[in-house]
Amino acid sequence: MVSFFSLLLCSIMALVGSSFLLSVADGKLVRTMDNDWSSWQDAHATFYGDKSGKDTMQGACGYGDLFKQGYGLQTAALSTALFYNGLTCGACFELKCVDDPNWKFCYPGVAPIQITATNFCPPNPAGGACNPPMKHFDLSMPMFLKMAPYKAGIVHVQYRRVTCVKQGGVKFEIKGNPNWILVLPYNVGGAGDVKNVRVQGSGDWIQMQRNWGQNWQTNVELVGQSLSFQVVTSDGAYRVFRNVVPANWQFGQTFDSNINF
Repeated sequence: MVSFFSLLLCSIMALVGSSFLLSVADGKLVRTMDNDWSSWQDAHATFYGDKSGKDTMQGACGYGDLFKQGYGLQTAALSTALFYNGLTCGACFELKCVDDPNWKFCYPGVAPIQITATNFCPPNPAGGACNPPMKHFDLSMPMFLKMAPYKAGIVHVQYRRVTCVKQGGVKFEIKGNPNWILVLPYNVGGAGDVKNVRVQGSGDWIQMQRNWGQNWQTNVELVGQSLSFQVVTSDGAYRVFRNVVPANWQFGQTFDSNINF
């Protein structure tokens, strides 16, 4: 998502690095979480869409109707430095508006807002707030307006990771066809961003592969079998969701596990 204000001159932006540590393992670049979630990091924030939030639906994380899925308007599209190819989808952040000396628009005395990462703010070849290495949050308009007026357009913020507190259990949406199953786990509490999923039908546990965003896939035929899931979030928390999907499941259905992290 690219808002008009995301394209403001980079001269008003602070150049900041990634909120995640990058390391090399087996020849591949791997993201690891910052150990200290309590530390505030510098970034900037804009907004996209209107007050209805309709333009924030769907998106690069694979979520759909954010109202039905429990995320509402408390969401943001992240820049490359934070999105990290979708690995951060589902993570929760706390943001507070901080006035720059020459750009003072923050409402005084406003409590920090909390959002979930549900979309990607792509870089712009012409230059913009979401270009690497910028750390940037493109918020829904209602969330931005909690911190600053519309005319501000862009504000300096500080952010930190926080625990996701969700209502109800982790939900599993199943799409695909008999030869290819795509599963979207959402409404995930705790760290919020899922780093591994395994599925079990009537046989052994099957390792699923990330397709895009938070969609996970397998080519193993599982139609007509009750399904269980193992889910691991980025902080290493592990949950087994046993027989959450009955044997008569159909593509396009969503199932509530009634348990969460």
